[in-house]
Amino acid sequence: MAIINKYGNRVKVIYEKGLNFTRYRDKTQFEKAVQAAFNADATVVFVGEESILSGEAHSLADLHLKGVQKEFVQELKKAGKPLIVVVMAGRPLTIGDELDAAGALLYSFHPGTMGGLAIADILFGQVVPSGILPVTFLKMVGQIPVYYNHNNTGRPSNKTETLLDNIPLEAGQTSLGNTTYHLDAGFDPLFPFGLGLSYTTFEYGNLKLKALQLKEDDSLEVSFTLKNTGNFDATEITQLYVRNISASIVRPVKELKAFKRVSLKVGESREVTLSVPVSDMAFFGINNSKAVEPGAYKVWVGGDSNATLGVDFSVIK
Repeated sequence: MAIINKYGNRVKVIYEKGLNFTRYRDKTQFEKAVQAAFNADATVVFVGEESILSGEAHSLADLHLKGVQKEFVQELKKAGKPLIVVVMAGRPLTIGDELDAAGALLYSFHPGTMGGLAIADILFGQVVPSGILPVTFLKMVGQIPVYYNHNNTGRPSNKTETLLDNIPLEAGQTSLGNTTYHLDAGFDPLFPFGLGLSYTTFEYGNLKLKALQLKEDDSLEVSFTLKNTGNFDATEITQLYVRNISASIVRPVKELKAFKRVSLKVGESREVTLSVPVSDMAFFGINNSKAVEPGAYKVWVGGDSNATLGVDFSVIK
């Protein structure tokens, strides 16, 4: 049927029971759907998992899209029209192939009763997305457990190691570095914790600390410049991460300690300040007592856990 939505765009909606490919292997409707996509200006395809597959005692060993959804996305790509993939799921799925096929991808998780209107607002540009990922997205199930705030390993990867496709055929058995990475998945997850793209872009700069030496009853006060460098008014979720470099026991490589929503007009630049009590950096140390340990620390700010704009500071007694 044809409908006129609230944005004034004429949208052709096709509903077929056979187009529910969530857990079935039925491909009989593929040709009809691809033909409809070929005759459209753009295609929006909803994939993912039913809500019954999510929640406590609903674990899955395979995190690919169920049924023939993966094949369906690839078939729609053949229509040659802009393809928007909307994923509705309760967990991170391994969607690397779908990401490659799509011109745009929106991960909505299970959005609730008003999710349809919210998704429409985003797709039609009535709002600019500002949500961020509360988890790390993996490329392959074998990367599990994968999370941003892991402990440092004895031999961390330097990201120059040899990967599977670069090993010559019939190569002899030898060391490839013995560092922490996967030959097939590489060095990084699909998406880092805290990532959230927008219809605009943001630039971070001019990072400053109010003080480079702090005591336990002080606060770490960080300021930086955030600029909207794109073409749309938007909101950025600025994030602050801290690492204890010289702790008595192994500590995470990064820990999220603060964040703030900052809305900027096109071209607008603003100084943003984030503050974290030093007491929030306490942990159970070598003596099994919780305390803030003096020593070297590092702080970063950015739009996700891969933030690189950082500076060193220290905690003193």
